[in-house]
Formats: sequence, C-alpha cells, structure tokens
Amino acid sequence: MSATVELVEHAPATGHVLPDAVGRALAASRVVDASPDPYTPGRWLLRAGSKVGAVSVDGPDLASPVTVRITPKVPITRLFFLLGYSLDPRGVRRDGQVDVAEHRDLLPALAHAVERQIDRALWQGLLQGYRETEESALVVRGRIRETDQIRRRFGAALPVEVTYDEFTTDIAENRILRSAVERLLRLPGVPREVRRRLLHHRLRLADVTPIVRGQVLPAWHPSRLNARYQHALHLARAVLSDASPEHAPGGLRIDGYLLNMNKLFEDFVTVALRESLRGTDLGCRLQASHHLDEAAAIRMKPDLVLYRPDGTPLAVADAKYKAEKRAGYPDADLYQMLAYCTALGLPEGHLVYAKGNEPHAAHRVRNAGVVIHQHALDLDQTPTALLADIASVSRHMRACLSV
Repeated sequence: MSATVELVEHAPATGHVLPDAVGRALAASRVVDASPDPYTPGRWLLRAGSKVGAVSVDGPDLASPVTVRITPKVPITRLFFLLGYSLDPRGVRRDGQVDVAEHRDLLPALAHAVERQIDRALWQGLLQGYRETEESALVVRGRIRETDQIRRRFGAALPVEVTYDEFTTDIAENRILRSAVERLLRLPGVPREVRRRLLHHRLRLADVTPIVRGQVLPAWHPSRLNARYQHALHLARAVLSDASPEHAPGGLRIDGYLLNMNKLFEDFVTVALRESLRGTDLGCRLQASHHLDEAAAIRMKPDLVLYRPDGTPLAVADAKYKAEKRAGYPDADLYQMLAYCTALGLPEGHLVYAKGNEPHAAHRVRNAGVVIHQHALDLDQTPTALLADIASVSRHMRACLSV
C-alpha cells in the first residue's frame, strides 16, 4: 500500500515521516520545498509552492511508492475555467461549467475532461489529412529528391529517394491525441473507469504514431475540417506540457502531473487582456523581447505590451500570481515595472495579481512621471465577474490614449 502526503498550495510547511531517499528526491526535483526536520530524524518538512497536482515517487529500494498530492486553493471548476480560457478563449464555456464529473482532485478531473473531449472528437471517426512522406522506394512516387539520391545512392537507379503527400490518419491532430492518451495511462491516480475508456481510445488510435516525450508537438492549424477536434487538442496540449519530472537522484522515478499556477495565471491574464482588445485598433504582443539598456545587453520580456495604432507602445502589463504578504504588494514588482516603463518610454504600467491583501492601488514615481497600477483579481468568483475585472484592467490601460 502506497503512502500519501496531502499538501495545499502555498500553505505553511508540515512534517511527514518519509524515507530519506524520497525526501532528497522531492527536494532535488523541486516538486515541493523539502528539508529534513532538524529535531526529528526521519521526518521531513514539506511545503507546496505554486505547482498543483499529484506525483508518485517509486524505486527498487522503496517498500512502496509515496504519492504527493497538492491541492490548489482555487476550486477545481474555477481552475479549469482559467485553463480552458487560456488555451481556447472563444471555445470555453463562460458559465464556468466543466465536465469533471464528481472529481475534486486535479489529475482525476483532468483525465476525465480530456477523455470526454477525445471521445467527442473521435465519435465521427478519425480525421484524415495529407502528410508529407520521405522514403526510399523501388518505384517513383511523387517527387524525386535529387540531392539525397546522389548523396546516398552514388548514381544507382534504385532505390529512389522520393517525397510524396500521403492521405492518412497519422497526422498532427491524431498524434497529439494519441500521445495525450498514452501520457494519461502512465500516470498514477487516473480513475479506473476513465482508464478503461482511455484504453479504448488508444485502440481507436492504434495506427497513429505517438510523440516521444521531449519532442516538440507537431503543428496544427484550426480549420473547418478539424473543428470537432479543437477542444480536445487544447486540453491534450495541457496534458503534454505539464511540469512534472520523470527521474530523480538515487535511481528513483517521479511521475505524475503538475500544473504551474504561476504560468496558468500569467497565461490567463494575458490572453484575457488580448481578447478584451478585439474590435479596437490597438495591438498587443505577449512575451515580446525588449532590452533595458542601449547596448541591448540586458533583455526583458514583459508579459504584455499594448501598442497605439501607429505602433508605438502605450502601456505594459505583468501578471503576478502570488502577492500575499502581510505588508501588501511586493516592492520588487514595482521596481521591475518601473524598469519596463522607463525602457519602453511609457507613462503607465500595470501589475495584475491574484487577489491578495490589497485592493487596486496606483503609485506615481517621484521625478519620473510614471504611474504604476496594481490590480487584484479574485479568482474565486464567477467567470463573468472575473472577465469583467479583466475588462476593467483593460480600460485602465487604454485610458492613456486620452492623455
């Protein structure tokens, strides 16, 4: 029987009796903050940060696996709205209702949601499309790759190096779905019934080549033909892009699913701000590279820069998931935003936090004429109210146009 450690995102450290190898593996992998208890041998102090989900630590020297489950502070349905909106803002349901059945933990809920979307995607059969194929053949098919023919065959007539377009199910969309199924089947904590349905989907996708972990996901482009696949593809990308390690020191293996709430909040805020600007003549860029100094030696990448119609910067925004501390907002964030505004020549900057201890605040920097706004978003509210708060931040950013 495996031992289970229950933690809560950003909660105070708690003590747990663990094998030293497991404690060291958790510390080295940065799944959680882990340190030995100086007063009690065999006891480790564990504190979860911004990663939520579940991982299992196992190895030949352990009597049984150890599962670490990290519960998010945000309710699962709200978390899935943030995830769905950041992946597909025009496809997510605005009422916040997500098909996660009765599951209250992240991994079972995610596995259920992905399986349901894949089932809907494949209900009418597998999508087919053209894929460019290169091979050595005894007959000419498609186009001869003359350079490869000379380099590999040294003048021999056969076999022929050819390239042709093949109409097949082994296309990017199906490969992504197959890979998400394979990933979920390897994870501990997927409910038995969901696992059974995933095995059925793997049979349906048996002729599709899965993506090797670590490889870049193949590109696909939304179209009328793959419309029924799109929701499933967005969720599959979340499954394949998680933050969990696979190996740990001492021959141990860590497997599971971890979602970085810092990254999720940043993606949601920037995508929602971008969507709020649709229909205007303003432009915005996410994670655009700029430089702080004239020699272009110090690079900076603000989360979002808003541009006037003539292409000059108008305002800048940065998303900060955790701002909770007794003294209020962190001062370091203000210094970073001031550097952004100074380098970009902007009169205003905006810091957007998950709700902490402070309401909206505005600071005018002495001798600089720069105003830095700090906004707080309450994530535990309805999607409609949350998007309304984002629209308010967007209006603040656009107010510079009248200045």
